[in-house]
Amino acid sequence: MAPVQLDRLPYILQRPARVTAPVIFSSPHSGRDYPEGMISRSILDERRLRSSEDAFVDDLLASAPARGAALLAARYPRAYVDLNRAEDELDPALIEGLLRPPRGARVMAGLGVIPRVVAGNRPIYAGKLPRAEAEARLAAVWRPYHAVLAALLGEVRRRFGRVILFDMHSMPSEAVDQMGERRPDIVLGDRFGVAARSETTAQVEAVFSSLGLRVARNAPFAGAYITQRYGRPAEGIEVVQIEINRGLYMDETHVIRSESYDVFAALMEDAVARLLDIWREPGRMAAE
Repeated sequence: MAPVQLDRLPYILQRPARVTAPVIFSSPHSGRDYPEGMISRSILDERRLRSSEDAFVDDLLASAPARGAALLAARYPRAYVDLNRAEDELDPALIEGLLRPPRGARVMAGLGVIPRVVAGNRPIYAGKLPRAEAEARLAAVWRPYHAVLAALLGEVRRRFGRVILFDMHSMPSEAVDQMGERRPDIVLGDRFGVAARSETTAQVEAVFSSLGLRVARNAPFAGAYITQRYGRPAEGIEVVQIEINRGLYMDETHVIRSESYDVFAALMEDAVARLLDIWREPGRMAAE
């Protein structure tokens, strides 16, 4: 089998003309460039293959660089490589030659670093993938993305003495529909205070609440690998995972923008501005 060959970097990094606050936005699940080799092998059509995407989340954050914060987004989809999983979360039910048992419930459910299923528990492939291909995907996509994310965090922390990473995601509306009137529009995950200071999470919650959105913390999503791996408040690195209800801005069945997209995009632009204003250094103005 031919090795994995990708003709572009696995991420899109948009840097501000001037960094004005110790904040970084990342969108590890919004990638939508599906390698031809994956499409030809998958038993799913394009719409079902895209069902796991955090579609358009990177677009909702488009104003961040102009306001003084870097935006890092995945280019390739989470169905190809899930950047919010550990490198060793490999699934023996999908990848040939793995002798050890699956690591954790996510892998057992088919949601490892090389996913076996998409939303709705639909299998992506008819059979297994060679171990060499899995390793090649990690080398081509996972490692470069995390190398640049780690470098960004270090760069901003050195400059400001601290850094806050907003790890941006979207959640299917059905994931919170059962919560009834308490159904949140936004779920903030800080791993119950381990990944970010409570004051920081409270400030983020206040921003979204002030925009008329219902906000929950750590339920049903407390944060996954990126939050766990990088969130070290005692060392000046905080991570808050932000999950946005997809029903606010997209047609989840067809994976397209809904009629409410433009209104919600304007609201998110306001949210980005308010978040940056909280931590902007006095005297620094964003490059507009």
